[in-house]
Amino acid sequence: QVQLVESGGGLVQPGGSLRLSCAASGSSFSISAMGWYRQGPGEQRELVALITNGGTTNYGDSVKGRFTISRDNAKKLGYLQMNSLKPEDTAMYYCYANTRDSSGYGRGYWGKGTLVTVSS
Repeated sequence: QVQLVESGGGLVQPGGSLRLSCAASGSSFSISAMGWYRQGPGEQRELVALITNGGTTNYGDSVKGRFTISRDNAKKLGYLQMNSLKPEDTAMYYCYANTRDSSGYGRGYWGKGTLVTVSS
């Protein structure tokens, strides 16, 4: 079993920045891909950013140019740097990781989320 714990959310003014972190814990696993999704009030969950083990990234259209995803494979940590935040970025942000065990079996896991509120 793998656990994902997000941190770094909070209240920020429009135009401000936040950095979210996602820590993965467990045994006998590696992360093949890690990403961030978000769900605003009354909205569907949507992709924010995704990064593969090889460093390939994908971003949601609404955050391109403002957010940057990164990861530390050795520490099993993922990050989301969020700049130029807008009120519409307000959402619960969830970490997602696709893991692989020693035999190559893959599974997906979700964190419980961290709340980001962008408001003046």
